[in-house]
Amino acid sequence: MRFILAALSLGLFSSFIAPDNMLTRFKTPVGYTRQKVAPGSFGEWLQKLPLKPVGSHTKTYTGAIANTDIETAAVVDISVGKQDLQQGADAVMRLRGEYLYQAKRYNEISFNFVSGFKCDYIHYANGYRYRNDHWVLQAKKDYSYPTFMRYMELVFSYAGTLSLEKELHKVTDPNELKAGDVFIHGGSPGHCFIVMDVVENSQHKKQFLLAQSFMPAQNIQVLQYDQGQCWFTMDKITNIWYGDLVTKQYLRTFD
Repeated sequence: MRFILAALSLGLFSSFIAPDNMLTRFKTPVGYTRQKVAPGSFGEWLQKLPLKPVGSHTKTYTGAIANTDIETAAVVDISVGKQDLQQGADAVMRLRGEYLYQAKRYNEISFNFVSGFKCDYIHYANGYRYRNDHWVLQAKKDYSYPTFMRYMELVFSYAGTLSLEKELHKVTDPNELKAGDVFIHGGSPGHCFIVMDVVENSQHKKQFLLAQSFMPAQNIQVLQYDQGQCWFTMDKITNIWYGDLVTKQYLRTFD
């Protein structure tokens, strides 16, 4: 609740009607229970992200209904921006950055550009600006939310699936899958999905919710692979775009 109130005061979410999130919107399949997440973890934060009202369309940054709208199970209530920037890997970095920013873990907010340049938030907030893979001091110290968003837009402009895949750690045991993990294949354009929630049965079989953005930049959408079918597994390749990435080969983690 404190996160939601803080987010509202910062203008993070475009609307708020009721505390509807992964936990309330998506019921666990029969025979499954939700995976426990550590308090304050990235996984818990993702579970509690507010969702737009039921039936909301996935829209692009221009306001048009996105080509991926048919794959929408829910729309995360977080801004998409007014430029064609927050696409596939950018959405994953946005969620990770938002989580760390809200937790005031500023020194952990850092993403590499495709060039290899380390773009950390501390430099940006302290007034440094990016110039040809160097930092140049040009502004006053400012840790406000608008400055954080300008930092994220800079990251979106120069980072992508190629750089993010290199930053993430390979998951050697797919049974360790958890909320916050990422299925990613770096390329031009490449693509990625982020795991939003995980359920498990008594045989330790896991199912999970996935979210993505796309091109052009669009709302972050929780996915369905068929009407009302939104719990994915690594045992079944679905017919969503880039569905073949949802296998252990492409599974990575921030931790």
